[in-house]
Amino acid sequence: MQVNPIITTDSSLKLVEEERSNGRIGNFLGGLNATLRKLVFRVIASRPIPEHIAFILDGNRRFARKWNLTEGAGHKTGFLALMSVLKYCYEIGVKYVTIYAFSLDNFNRRPDEVQYVMDLMQDKIEGFLKEVSIINQYGVRVLFIGDLDRLYEPVRIAAEKAMEATAKNSTTYLLVCVAYTSSHEIPRAIHEACEEKDGAMANSIRDMKGKGVFNGDGYTNVNHGSQAVIKVVDLDKHMYMGVAPDPDILVRSSGETRLSNFLLWQTTNCLLYSPKALWPEMGFWQVVWGILEFQNNYNYLEKKKKQA
Repeated sequence: MQVNPIITTDSSLKLVEEERSNGRIGNFLGGLNATLRKLVFRVIASRPIPEHIAFILDGNRRFARKWNLTEGAGHKTGFLALMSVLKYCYEIGVKYVTIYAFSLDNFNRRPDEVQYVMDLMQDKIEGFLKEVSIINQYGVRVLFIGDLDRLYEPVRIAAEKAMEATAKNSTTYLLVCVAYTSSHEIPRAIHEACEEKDGAMANSIRDMKGKGVFNGDGYTNVNHGSQAVIKVVDLDKHMYMGVAPDPDILVRSSGETRLSNFLLWQTTNCLLYSPKALWPEMGFWQVVWGILEFQNNYNYLEKKKKQA
C-alpha cells in the first residue's frame, strides 16, 4: 500500500531536527545562550525597533524536498521555526507580528495537502488554548485575519475561541492571516466604505458622469459635497488589517521577492527583506539581520512615510 505523502511520522520530524542541529544553523543556535541573546538585543535596542514585522512563510515544501521528507514534515518543522521567530520578535520588543499562514489561493492545492494544513492549524490552535493562561500572563492577543468563513469549520471554531480567550490582552499582538489575499481584502474594503456612505454615496456614484470632480482623495459630487467622498482613511478602517499599524518590515523567506498578494495596501513604505533561508531554517540571525537592515534604512523610510 502506498503511503500518503502528506502524512509524516514523528521519526521523520526527529530526523529533521537532528539534521538542523548538526548543520551550520544548528551550531549557531546551539551556541547562542539566553545571556548572549539578551546582549545582542540590548545593542540592537539602542536604535529604532520596528513596531510591526510581517512574515511570508515560504519554503516549507522545498525544505521537505531538500531533506527527502514528506511535505507534512516540512509544514511541521516550519511551525517549530515560527515559534522561535515569534519568541525573538517579542524579546526584542516588536509589538505586532503578522504571519501569512494560508492564502485563499492555497485552497487550490491538492485536497490532501489542504486537509493536512487545516488539521495542523486546528491541532496547534487547540494546543495554544490549553496554555492560554500562560499566554495571557504575557499579554499576547491573537487575531485571525481574512475570510474566516472559508476555513474548515473545526479550524474556524478553534480560531474564534483563541481570539475570544485573548481579547483583553494588549501587550503584544499576533495576527494570523488565513484565507487571505489583498485582492480580496481591498475590494471588500471599498464595498464596505461605499455602504457606509449611505444613500449620498450611492447617488454620487450613479450620477458621477458629468457632475463629479475627481481629486486625489476620491470622487466629490457637486450636489452631495463631502458626504460623497471616499478617502484613504475610510478604506483603511475597513481593511482586515485595519486593526494594526502598517508593517515596518515585510520578510519573505527563501530569497523570493514576490509579495504573493499579501498586504499590498499596507506595504507602500516598508522595508522588504528576503533572506535566502527556507522558512523552516529561519531563526535568530535572520531576525537580527532584518532589524539591522531596517535600522540602516530607518531615516529613508521615515522620510517616505512623511511624503505619503
